[in-house]
Amino acid sequence: MATKRKSSANARKLNERELKAAPAMRGLFARAGISMLPGVSLLPVVGGKRRSEVSDDALVLRDVAVEADRLAAYARVCGFTLRDTLPGTYPHMLAFPLHLALMTDPSFPFPAIGLVHIYNRITQHRSIGTGERLSLRVWAEPIEPHPRGRQVSVRTQARVGEELVWEEVSTNLRRGRDNEGAKAPEVPSADGLPASATWKLPGDLGRRYARVSGDFNPIHVHPLSARLFGFPGAIAHGMWTKARCLAALEPVLPGAYTVEVAFKRPIVLPARVQFAEQAGSEAIRFGVRDAKKATPHLDGVVDLSS
Repeated sequence: MATKRKSSANARKLNERELKAAPAMRGLFARAGISMLPGVSLLPVVGGKRRSEVSDDALVLRDVAVEADRLAAYARVCGFTLRDTLPGTYPHMLAFPLHLALMTDPSFPFPAIGLVHIYNRITQHRSIGTGERLSLRVWAEPIEPHPRGRQVSVRTQARVGEELVWEEVSTNLRRGRDNEGAKAPEVPSADGLPASATWKLPGDLGRRYARVSGDFNPIHVHPLSARLFGFPGAIAHGMWTKARCLAALEPVLPGAYTVEVAFKRPIVLPARVQFAEQAGSEAIRFGVRDAKKATPHLDGVVDLSS
């Protein structure tokens, strides 16, 4: 199993910025796109000098309620069964507007569009009821070297009252100069695991997931916009892929667990992929591979001892 990285949150003081409401996602994506245009950083409204490191700000949103219709739509798109508890990936969707607000701030070290989601770890400390209200806290870890550039992790905590019930590390790569000796987040390979299902993914999957998640990153929603960023077509959201895997494992997941995944090659839509899994006494290994070429798309492991 992968070695869990320690948080630096306890090593530095974070300045909490409390938000009154979740930021509007479409406006944040518009700001992210505009910031990539040549010369726009010189404009006083959009611009601002990027830092060489992340800020010490933590964004906080309190008293977040789950909307029943949105949860039902999310469950349909990702394959979850509607229950009285949240899917393990659902708090990520609630916190994603805070992620995007953090990464589209002009002072954030990297442009948000162009970052590659390479790793995600979620720890659910207990089942979260659909009627419970959450307080979300999001901040960025210091930049680290990566074999293919630099990586930055965004951390999220979800609390019910004062109780920490859920937390996440989401790591993004900024491609750049190779760094010999640097380490990337590692998850055991799913190569050789027995396939248990084949999934046919439609060409509009990115748009369907975007409508329920608010993640309208152009690489996911249309082939033409994806090609502008070097992809042959629209690609599936990494967090949809992780959610779909958890939905497949849902019947055997306990209330408390840690699940981490490494995102490999993107899934270009439409696609046919295979889901593979192997359960042990303390962990479940799983993965997603192309149905024809066995191209690795995701490697994952659930730690059942959390």
